[in-house]
Amino acid sequence: MTSSDHDIEKKAEVVVAPAGETLAPYETSNGAIVEEIQPLKRALKGRHMQMIAIGGAIGAGLFVGTGGALASGGPGALLIGYLIVGFMLLLTIQALGELAVLYPVNGAFFQYCVRFIDPAWGFAVGWDYAIGWLIILPFEITAAGITIEFWRQDINIGVWVAVFLFVLSFIQIFGVRGYGEVEFVLSLIKVTALLGFIILGIVIDCGGAPKGEYIGARYWHDPGAFTTFKGFCSVFVTAAFAFGGTEMSGLAAAEAANPAKSIPKATKQVFWRITVFYVLGTFIVGLIVPSNADYLMNASGAHTAFSPFVKSIQDAGIVGLPSVMNAVITISVISVANSATFGSSRTIQALASQGMAPKFMAYIDKAGRPLWCIVLQIAFGFLAFINEASSGSTVFNWLLALSGISNFFIWGSICFAHIRFRQAWKYNGRDVKELAFTAPFGVIGSWVGLGLNVLCLIAEFYVSVAPKDIQNFFENYLALPLVIALYLIWKIYSIFSQDATVNHRGWKLIYSVDEIDVLSDMRDTALDVDLEPRKEYATWGEWLKAAPVRVVRSIF
Repeated sequence: MTSSDHDIEKKAEVVVAPAGETLAPYETSNGAIVEEIQPLKRALKGRHMQMIAIGGAIGAGLFVGTGGALASGGPGALLIGYLIVGFMLLLTIQALGELAVLYPVNGAFFQYCVRFIDPAWGFAVGWDYAIGWLIILPFEITAAGITIEFWRQDINIGVWVAVFLFVLSFIQIFGVRGYGEVEFVLSLIKVTALLGFIILGIVIDCGGAPKGEYIGARYWHDPGAFTTFKGFCSVFVTAAFAFGGTEMSGLAAAEAANPAKSIPKATKQVFWRITVFYVLGTFIVGLIVPSNADYLMNASGAHTAFSPFVKSIQDAGIVGLPSVMNAVITISVISVANSATFGSSRTIQALASQGMAPKFMAYIDKAGRPLWCIVLQIAFGFLAFINEASSGSTVFNWLLALSGISNFFIWGSICFAHIRFRQAWKYNGRDVKELAFTAPFGVIGSWVGLGLNVLCLIAEFYVSVAPKDIQNFFENYLALPLVIALYLIWKIYSIFSQDATVNHRGWKLIYSVDEIDVLSDMRDTALDVDLEPRKEYATWGEWLKAAPVRVVRSIF
C-alpha cells in the first residue's frame, strides 16, 4: 500500500494515552475514528522474561501427558517427536522474537497476522488462541485439584477448585507485575526440580536407587523403542500440548520494560528449555520407565498417580521424593493456569482494540490491567465445577477439543507472518542489518517451521481418521472447523459491513507485498538501553570460534 493510499483510507487507529489523562474517542481529518486507551504497564523485567521463556509453560503436559505418549509411541518415538516439535518451536520463537522486538505491541502474533497476512486470518488466529486459553484455565484448575488426591482423597475436588480459583483471582490484583513475580518464583521451582529429576533419573538408570538395578537402555530393546506408526504420529499432539505457551514471551513484549534487550535473551533461552527439560527429560523418562507399564495407559489429564515422573521415583523405593515431585506438578499446573489468564486477557484486549471483539473489552484501568478481559477469564474458571456433574468429563473433553491442535495453527501462522514481514521489509528498501534482533535461521528457518507445522497437522489427521470413528476425529480435530468458521465469519462481516473502520478486502486471501505496512508502530528506540552492537562474522569459522561466548551470554 502506498503512502497516498494511507492518506485516503479510513481505518481504525488506537492511540495509547499517558496514564491519568482524559480518554475519549475523536475523529481525525480523514474521518478515521481514534480511540485512546490506557497503556499496558511495562513492568516485566529481564529476569521475568527469562524465567517465562525457560519454565513458564512447563506443566501437566510434560509431567503427566508424557506418560501417555510413551505408552502410545515408545521411548524412541517420544524422543524423536519431542525433538521435531522442539526444533519447529525453536524456529518459530526466534521468528516471533524478531517481530516482537521491532513491534512490541499487545496481542503480538495475532497483530502480526492481521498486519502481514490478512485481517480475517488474524481474527481467526486471535480468537482461536484466546478460546484455547479460556478453556485451558478450568482444565488446569481441575488438574491442580486432582494432584492433591495424591495426599488426600477424602476431600471433594470442588474444594480445591474453589481455593485455586481464589488464588488466581488474587494474583490478578497486582497486574502484570504480579504475573511476572509469580511466574519467576514458580518457574524457578520447576526448573530446579526438573534438573534434580534428570540427575536422579541417571542414578536410577545406573542402579543407584534403593530398590533399583542397572537398567541402561533395556527398555529400548524390551518392550522396544517404537510401537506402531500411528503411535509415532500420536506423539506430536502430546508434544504440542506440552510445549504450548512457549510463545508467551512474545505475547509479553508489550509489557516488557526493555523489549529490545529482554526478548532476544528470552528467545535464546528457549533453546535450553527445549534441549534440557523436554528432550533430555523425556529421554531419561524413556530409559527408566517401560512403555508397557500398566499405569501409563491412564497417563492423561493431570492425575499424578499415573505420572512417569512420580511413579519412577516410587518404584525405585525412594521415600519422600514422590511427594516432592507431586508438589512440583501442583505448582506447575497453577503456573500454567496463571499463564492462561495472562494469555487470554491480553489477546482479547488486543482483539477489542482492533474492533474484533466487544469494545468494552479494550478497557485498561489505571493499573494497566485489561479488567473486563480478566473478569471473563476468571468466569471461565468456574467451568472447572462441571466435573462435579455426572456428565462433566464428557463436556470437558469436548471443550478441550477446541484447543487440541490449535498450537500448530498458531505456530505456523507466526512463521508465515515472519516470512511476509521479511518480504515487505525488503520491498520497502530496508535492510536486515537495520533490525536490532534477527532470527538466526532467517526466512529459511520460518519456511522450515511452517512446513513442520503442516506435517504435524497431517500426522494428527492420520491419527484422527485411522479408527474410522467420527467422534474420535472431531475430538482430535475440532480446532480445524473452528478456525475455518472464525475466518469465514470475519471475511463475510468485512464484505457486508458498513463500518468505515473495517478493512474491506473482499475474498483476497493475503495482502500483496505492496499493501503491507512495515513502518508504523515500530519500537520506541529510547527503550533500547545497554544493547550490545550486533556482531557479524565474515566466515563460518569465525562464527564457530565465538560459539562458547554466545552460549555463556544466552544462559546469563
